[in-house]
Amino acid sequence: MSNDPRQTALWTLNALEGATTTLDRIMAAAFEAAPQLDRRDRALANALVYGVQRWRGRLDWIIAHFSRTPLERMDPPIRNILRLGLFQIAFMERIPVSAAVNTAVELAKQTAAPWAARFVNGVLRNAARGLENVPFPELSGDPVGAIAATRAFPRWLVERWLQRFGLQETLALCDAANAIPPITLRTNTLKTSRAALLAALQSAAEAPQPTLYAPEGIRCARLREALTELPPFQQGWCQVQDEAAQLVTHLLDPRPGERVLDACAGRGGKTGHIAQRLRNRGLLVALDNDNLRLAELAGELQRLGVGCAEIVPHDLAQPPKNLTPWSFDRVLLDAPCSGLGVLRRNPDTKWAAERADLGRFGERQLGFLKNLAPLVRPGGRLVYAVCSLEPEETDAVVAAFLDAVPGFDLARSAADGRLAAAGLVDAAGALRTLPHRHHMDGFFAVGLRRRR
Repeated sequence: MSNDPRQTALWTLNALEGATTTLDRIMAAAFEAAPQLDRRDRALANALVYGVQRWRGRLDWIIAHFSRTPLERMDPPIRNILRLGLFQIAFMERIPVSAAVNTAVELAKQTAAPWAARFVNGVLRNAARGLENVPFPELSGDPVGAIAATRAFPRWLVERWLQRFGLQETLALCDAANAIPPITLRTNTLKTSRAALLAALQSAAEAPQPTLYAPEGIRCARLREALTELPPFQQGWCQVQDEAAQLVTHLLDPRPGERVLDACAGRGGKTGHIAQRLRNRGLLVALDNDNLRLAELAGELQRLGVGCAEIVPHDLAQPPKNLTPWSFDRVLLDAPCSGLGVLRRNPDTKWAAERADLGRFGERQLGFLKNLAPLVRPGGRLVYAVCSLEPEETDAVVAAFLDAVPGFDLARSAADGRLAAAGLVDAAGALRTLPHRHHMDGFFAVGLRRRR
């Protein structure tokens, strides 16, 4: 791969078409294949890719207005070149229009036949001249079409949110989901305090400040250096974790000396937090079925100084028969889901998810809960969490579990009470965070207690 950040961005967007892996992994592969890119070039490539994904629907509406060829008949690389060029014209004020057009034309020359370069040149120059006069659907006459085109969201998702939230809240939710999120860190209290971490970040971060709800969190607009190059990170003083995700561990409320199972540990954000709450005393079993994530998890726990964790490879589609029934005080299922609550961090998700996926995710999540239920001791707590706002993955899953598995009920803890006082836990005992109301990711989590 070349040392051109736009070419890296195009390679990433092309690789994302129909991919089964995540955008961050594709970006990591792109940067690994282009080690000559410096930090500034990587930042530009990252901004281009995430910006195109964040505004894809609006960019496509504009391209369709200026192109005689329908979007669906364009070759994907040409479509992505147009999106890249138009994103720079419409959203990146520091890049001159001429530079945006010329670099897009050069990408087209490297990718396709000469006529394609002329096509890209014509569409982008016309778009640059007529951008302010592009007609969009009227909000009063066609709210779904207007929000889908101007805020860049799929119509099916806009329809759902309009029915549930109404017009003004849907607009606010879309705007929050399109905003570039802050960098949020969680202090590793096994090694330091939030005050000490804040002091250490003063020169490295822009306006670092404590999070409003999570007691270990720090948020800042941006970092002046790569996080991995900062001494506080290298010393294991912090992990990257959104405030909403931090609150899930508080809902789990693990205590020192307990046996805790983190059933979908992933890269270990909540695993590290649970270890903190255990103060490294007790047993923390971390399950995951992905070998790459397990390797990253092991390295992360070592960096954080976690000494109470055991990593166990396991696919939760099957019951974990190697774990003793009724042996865990607390079990956390941070289940795989649509990810529609974290669109501001993963904007590609809104184009990958489909309405039909929600039911399939719900069935899978219910199966995971059923496989984990036998491991919870009487009086123990099972917390179910997803980074989604959609009923099929939240309330419906919990209701189906309570119908299917006897001996569990919804239960509050002291931590629930603290979160309820902050307005984050509803009357049913469920933690619900929304980006436009709480300025954090959208999460759902609820505690289930085994009565017997």
